[in-house]
Amino acid sequence: MRKTCVLAFLLLAALSLDAATNPAPVNLDFESGAPGALPPGWMAPMATLGYAVELSAENPKQGKQSARVSGKSQSGEGRPSFGNVMQTIDATPYRGKHVRLRGAVRVEGADALGALWMRVDRPAKQTGFFDNMDDRPIRSTEWRYYEITGQVAADAETLNVGMILHREGKAWLDDVSIETVQVEVRAAPPRAVTPRGLENLIAFTRLLGVVRHFHPSDEAAAADWDAIAVNGVDVVEPAKNAAELASRLSDVFLPVAPSVRIFPTAKPQQTAAAKPAEATTVVAWEHKGLGTKDRRSLYTSERVRRGLGEAGAPFPDPLQPLRIDLGGGVSASVPLAVFADAAHTLPRPAREPAAYGKALYSGNDRATRIATVALSWNVLQHFYPYFDVVEVDWPAELKTALRAAASDADETAFLRTMRRMMASIDDGHGGVSLMGAQRAMLPLLWRTVGDTLVVIAVDGAEGVSVGDEVVAVDGKPVLQALREAESFISGATPQWRRWIALRDIAAGAPGTKSVLTIRDAGGTTRTATLTRAVRAEPVREKRPETIAELKPGIWYVDLDRAKDTDFEAALPKLSAARGIVFDLRGYPRTSSKPLQYMIDTLSQSARWIIPIVRRPDREGLEWNVRERWQLEPLQPRLPKNLAFVTDGRAISYAESWMGIVEAYKLAEIVGETTAGTNGNVNILQLPGGYRVVFTGMKVLKHDGSRHHGVGIAPTVPVTPTVAGIRAGRDEQLEKAVEILEK
Repeated sequence: MRKTCVLAFLLLAALSLDAATNPAPVNLDFESGAPGALPPGWMAPMATLGYAVELSAENPKQGKQSARVSGKSQSGEGRPSFGNVMQTIDATPYRGKHVRLRGAVRVEGADALGALWMRVDRPAKQTGFFDNMDDRPIRSTEWRYYEITGQVAADAETLNVGMILHREGKAWLDDVSIETVQVEVRAAPPRAVTPRGLENLIAFTRLLGVVRHFHPSDEAAAADWDAIAVNGVDVVEPAKNAAELASRLSDVFLPVAPSVRIFPTAKPQQTAAAKPAEATTVVAWEHKGLGTKDRRSLYTSERVRRGLGEAGAPFPDPLQPLRIDLGGGVSASVPLAVFADAAHTLPRPAREPAAYGKALYSGNDRATRIATVALSWNVLQHFYPYFDVVEVDWPAELKTALRAAASDADETAFLRTMRRMMASIDDGHGGVSLMGAQRAMLPLLWRTVGDTLVVIAVDGAEGVSVGDEVVAVDGKPVLQALREAESFISGATPQWRRWIALRDIAAGAPGTKSVLTIRDAGGTTRTATLTRAVRAEPVREKRPETIAELKPGIWYVDLDRAKDTDFEAALPKLSAARGIVFDLRGYPRTSSKPLQYMIDTLSQSARWIIPIVRRPDREGLEWNVRERWQLEPLQPRLPKNLAFVTDGRAISYAESWMGIVEAYKLAEIVGETTAGTNGNVNILQLPGGYRVVFTGMKVLKHDGSRHHGVGIAPTVPVTPTVAGIRAGRDEQLEKAVEILEK
């Protein structure tokens, strides 16, 4: 299945960096210009296809007019458009400062979603701070003020600000301000956690996840869990014994979960639960996967209400709370369902939640790092669908990550801690990134053949040639460097970990260098120093043209480069071919439509199933079978003489393709086994700017067997050889052509 991705980010980030730059913000009140015209000083980029951007005198927030974006998405090739009014500003006056974008917005339309957005552009097309309110879209039809605050990098070139409209409808923007602000950034220094402190933090983490995801009070549903997690670390960690720990946990959680009881395990509380007289319904959480604020996610988390005595799906009993031993000598009683009256869940809290203030979170802050571990560990503990096939001691990983987070020197060291924790769950989609961190690449592509690392493509890499063996990187033997890199990579199969390790070794900050020890075909050893640079396109191995006739009647389609328009234009020639090789050593850029020209009967994709989670720790897990692709045959029919070339780089959407090819025996599969990870992802935005991605559903093969960690195996295995690479041959493609010519 195609991975869920932050499409708005990709499109906004792709806007031309050569757009007109204003020396300072202009026309923020939209009073300059005439109704119906584009606001002077503002732009409506190409991403606004299908939308109109104009000044409007219709009910402005202040003054005589505002900016209006109206229309609907004109989707194409799987990339929805959106309405966008923006301006680009010289970032020089803002460098090294925090900037707040504030503006009044209202929207109109049943499906319409609005959002402010701000992006910092750095040299060499690097992106700094970025926020498009993707996790908190605007739906209100009334004028309300919204704001985004972010730090402008010291080398920032431009500051881009604007408003976007998703889907169909209208959105208005007025009374915009852009100003520097003084912001408190948490930055408590690192220190090792004590044994007692670790017990306290583990207890806090366990209770945090259960209350956040399963206690259905109105207060818990509306809580700022990032703030509770970060500030709760400071409250809970110093507890000296079980009694004090229970008291401190109660201080943190009772304002949002008033029916929870926390007590020393040695002194259990025998409180009898009773139904309040005013209760009319019962409320409980039902998660289909983990629902987030990402409006595009197919996963949902909602509180379900049921009348007293009403029948239905399994429902927790509000009079039978869950008893949890949290460790550290403390236990908790947590109702997984609560009573409610017409207005509110019951009971109401005896005290208001703490006011945590407006400090920004940073990975350079100790409590923020610990809270980020706690939040992300819990999401995976309760919602990751593959713990039944992954060998990992997840509670032990929590201890390791908490210890490291407490002592990590800064946000970069902590990024490695998070990546190591994610690596333990063997998820090819699993990964952690830090907002604003930039990746530049060495000007080459390499792969391993057995234990030999060999260069398969270069682009401006002086002193390095295709076929060269890389013996060491920065003085470190290649196999050692690969093993170290793989320890930070989450992957369901060795082949995926290897490809990503090779990418990560080549990656680094822009301008950094690596010294490679090279051995050529003649056995001569030399060194080459290469510099990393940000690239618009990755270095690729030499392949034929995107769609090409390799031999009379034998055609080639590179699905890693071809678009739907390319395929449709070539369809008459492809349908008349003697045979076709489809190259899927990568990720398809087309829709699934080309598959429909390969089939004779209705065909389906693999089985996609989403976990239905009602209790912590995946207890009593059920599965919701998602609708599969239903592919109808299309004409003209492609020849049945087909071959697919693939390898360990093929993941997710690529494996949906390859699964259909495998199940319906549409072609010979030549090359190497795919990555073994499929399914839509979940994306978590965490304190400090960390972003965690993981697979949120289970995917099974057509016959119901396991796909995760297995992948799609070739019917004709072919691994490139060092000799073949040095000779400039593509041995996998050659074999595919040979098969088609038989």
